[in-house]
Amino acid sequence: MNRFMKSINRVSLIQQIIVGLIIGIITALYFPSFAKELSLLGVLFVGALKGIAPVLVFFLVINAVSKHRSGQKTGMASVITLYLLGTFLSAALAVLVSWAFPTTLHLVTGAADAKAPEGIAEVMITLLKNVVDNPVHALMSANYIGILGWALLFGGALRKASMTTKEIMESLAKAVTTVVTWIIRFAPLGIMGLVAESIATNGIEALVGYLQLLILLLGSMLFVALVINPLLVFLYIRRNPYPLVCKCLRESAIYAFFTRSSAANIPVNLDLAKRLKLNPDMYSVSIPLGATINMGGAAITITIMTLAAANTLNITIDVPTAILLSIIATIGACGASGVAGGSLLLIPLACSLFGISNDIAMQVVGVGFIIGVLQDSTETALNSSTDILFTATADYAKRGYHEDWN
Repeated sequence: MNRFMKSINRVSLIQQIIVGLIIGIITALYFPSFAKELSLLGVLFVGALKGIAPVLVFFLVINAVSKHRSGQKTGMASVITLYLLGTFLSAALAVLVSWAFPTTLHLVTGAADAKAPEGIAEVMITLLKNVVDNPVHALMSANYIGILGWALLFGGALRKASMTTKEIMESLAKAVTTVVTWIIRFAPLGIMGLVAESIATNGIEALVGYLQLLILLLGSMLFVALVINPLLVFLYIRRNPYPLVCKCLRESAIYAFFTRSSAANIPVNLDLAKRLKLNPDMYSVSIPLGATINMGGAAITITIMTLAAANTLNITIDVPTAILLSIIATIGACGASGVAGGSLLLIPLACSLFGISNDIAMQVVGVGFIIGVLQDSTETALNSSTDILFTATADYAKRGYHEDWN
């Protein structure tokens, strides 16, 4: 058994994941009944990531803040600037794409039953309430805004604690990080189960009727990942950004595509940040924060879906309104939950800008759930890989170019 495990470990994790993907696809196409049984592997993998992520964030942030020295710069201002700028540019691109290739919808009945927020104020109030959530409840419900808030307070309170106490916190953080690496080793099996179940259950039939809309959404997200994000990285580090961009896409986006949850991908990004030798004081805060406020893919979804609804109803969009929509999509995306389909419930908020009724807006949400198999997966892959990309960019810009990207 030891010899077998050693031979497996000689193969890179990405290559193992590719093999898992191939097996999952073949199983779904030729053995669909067995593919649904394989879904248990995916459920266990995603569940383990979601379960460990809140604990990991909590202890990493406490450990980083408790050891932080006064006057030490972490570069968080640069990360947040990149997050907000990237999200706004994504929304602005979505407006331009919608103008260039106007799309209409075949509105459906039986839209999502969930209640959408009624305005920006409600989104912001919810975020503020999440900050002061009960810390135990925040951990249990994976409320990362609350987890960050309480971890920062506990970490600040421990800054004057004895070295023994700080060493205990560091040991706990290292122990949880080790558990994360164990879980990630099961990624090939987990992704095999996820892709097998997804293809066997959904197929592609439901996507054909919304092919043009899907092309706009996915094309915009790819443009952000391969053009806009690299441009922002280049402006900060003044070097070829693509080695770093490709590494983040390869080692973060693949996981996020199949888990469809920025929250579940937090441990993956934290592990990658450690291997990139980034500053723990920065990434232990910026990665979980990015899973909440860095939502370029969500901004694209909100904007394109809203403008498709406006085109369907023959509503004319002028330039000032388009700019306002981009701002609303940016703010709204920051309030989108880091779970599958989290951005869709922000669509009615953007639709209200054009006087589109909530009934019609929720039908648009229903369309979003139909195409969510690909849309939400790609959106999450963009969101989550950008978290680690912008964190690395800010860190490298602060302390100089780093050679070890491959």
